[in-house]
Amino acid sequence: MEETLQNLPQRAKDTHNENKKFFARLKKKPPKQLDSLMLELHEAEFERTDCLTCANCCKTTGPLFTDRDVERISKYLRMKPQQFIESYLRVDEDNDYVLQSVPCTFLGDDNYCSIYEVRPKACREFPHTDRRKFQQISNLTLKNVAICPAAFNIVEEMKKRLL
Repeated sequence: MEETLQNLPQRAKDTHNENKKFFARLKKKPPKQLDSLMLELHEAEFERTDCLTCANCCKTTGPLFTDRDVERISKYLRMKPQQFIESYLRVDEDNDYVLQSVPCTFLGDDNYCSIYEVRPKACREFPHTDRRKFQQISNLTLKNVAICPAAFNIVEEMKKRLL
C-alpha cells in the first residue's frame, strides 16, 4: 500500500488532463446508466479495498463538519458543541467548519477512527464514487483520485467502460 500511495499523486497528475476532458463530456451528456454503473464499480472496488490499510484521506485531508455533525459528535464525546468546535475545528475561507489540523485528530495509529460510529457525513460518503448524479461532482472526483487509490481505480475502470 505504501508504494501505491507514493505513486498515486504522480499517477493522478499523469491522468488529470484526460480525466478532466472525460468528466467534461460526462457532464454534457451523462449516459443513462451512469448511476448504476458507478454503484457497481464502487461496490466492486470496495470489496477488494481495505481502507484500514490506507487511511490516506484521514492523513492528508480534513472533512467539512456540518452543524448536525458537530451536534452528533459533541454529544458522543460528551462535550458541548461550542467546546467541540473550539477544541477541534476552525472556520475555513468558505465559512465551513473543518479540522484545525491534519492528520485527523480522531485517527489512531492503527488507522481506526475513534469516532467512526458518529463520523462526519463527508467521511461516511468519501470518496463519493457511489453518489447519484456522479457527473455533478467531477471537480471533487479529480481531487479525490490523487488521495484515494480506490477512487483512482474506479475512475480508470469507468473510463474503460464508457470510452
